[in-house]
Amino acid sequence: MRTEIASVDEAAAPPPADWAQTRSRVYAAGLAAALAAVERPLAEADGHTLAEPLTPRTDLPAFPTSSVDGWAVRGAGPWRVTGRVLAGHSAAPLTEDGTTVEIATGAMVPAGASAVLRVEESTRTPAGLIEGVARATPEWRLPGEEASAGEELLPAGTPVDPAVIGLAASCGHDMLRVRRQPRAALLVFGDELLTTGPPGAGRVRDALGPAVPGWLRRYGCQVRPADVVGPVADTLPAHVAALRGALDGADLVCTTGGTMHGPVDHLHPTLAALGADYVVNTVAVRPGFPMLLARLVGTDGRTRFVAGLPGNPQSAIVALVSLVAPLLAGLVGRPLPVLPQATLAEPVAGRGDHTHLALVRLDRVAGTAHPVRHVGSAMLRGLSAADGFAVIRPGSTGAVGDRVPVVPLPLLPGERAS
Repeated sequence: MRTEIASVDEAAAPPPADWAQTRSRVYAAGLAAALAAVERPLAEADGHTLAEPLTPRTDLPAFPTSSVDGWAVRGAGPWRVTGRVLAGHSAAPLTEDGTTVEIATGAMVPAGASAVLRVEESTRTPAGLIEGVARATPEWRLPGEEASAGEELLPAGTPVDPAVIGLAASCGHDMLRVRRQPRAALLVFGDELLTTGPPGAGRVRDALGPAVPGWLRRYGCQVRPADVVGPVADTLPAHVAALRGALDGADLVCTTGGTMHGPVDHLHPTLAALGADYVVNTVAVRPGFPMLLARLVGTDGRTRFVAGLPGNPQSAIVALVSLVAPLLAGLVGRPLPVLPQATLAEPVAGRGDHTHLALVRLDRVAGTAHPVRHVGSAMLRGLSAADGFAVIRPGSTGAVGDRVPVVPLPLLPGERAS
């Protein structure tokens, strides 16, 4: 899959890219630079992505397994008790009709058994014999009933969560071959930002430095406290030094602010100084259109990416769901996420030739999307009450009853939407 890349040295303000096409383009760029596969113990695999299909090492179950407590019997009753078999032990075969062994749930059914009689449906005679009528349906699980050895249970690209880990353990695996988790860093640009205390005197509180790492972790990235740097001084040398340093250890560097071409917007010149290429430069989406994704190939031959997030907080989150989410899916070999659909419960305005990503709260029982308030590009109040963004396509508006795609906000690895 080929990704068209534009040089940073080309025109500074190209036409903004279509939002839907941008997701596909960015995903292809990530897939082309997919991270190496590594071996991880099951206990450390949560949140990773399968690099190869998951297959059982044996048939599941590997041997006939009793599904009840009772008696494994041979032939017609009454039966003489010859022993006991518990879970975790191998069973000697039943070789004579009219014999039985006591058996526990999960224990291996002995060869020669014709049925398993439930304990609650059995009686013991004064002579110590077992009587009862076994059910017509076998009370054991047959080898391979769940899966055959070597059968593909999950494809490569499946996210690893606790359910997958449990399945892998039942298949006999101690290690999983997974894609290495991406390392991410964050550079916060803007001399006007405060990192403590309330805003005032022309300065605003940085909301993205504390928040973006959490979003990145929910997309499966590793982000250390030391990987968050800023505010970076509003000079070109400071930007170049900060980005060069962040790229040393990261697969993805997110930056906040500086994505336009104002007097203190140094991201574009910084990317040019470092020899970057654009994957996408501005996207026809509101809010958040001055977003970008660039890539650089290091001297080690490894590709790194820079996601330029706008400085307005909600716009930055739009850039995360639009650029970072599909990029990371490609980097770890997951499929490009298919957007779920919901029915609009209230009208949503269009944004002309731009895609409108409108914050909504979902009623998952009714399957409806409800727009939230306080959704200006500089606001985060609406985001805190939202489940995702309704997608209103260019040249359209969202009417009540319309079915629209929804870009969900990310969950922690292992979480699933209710």
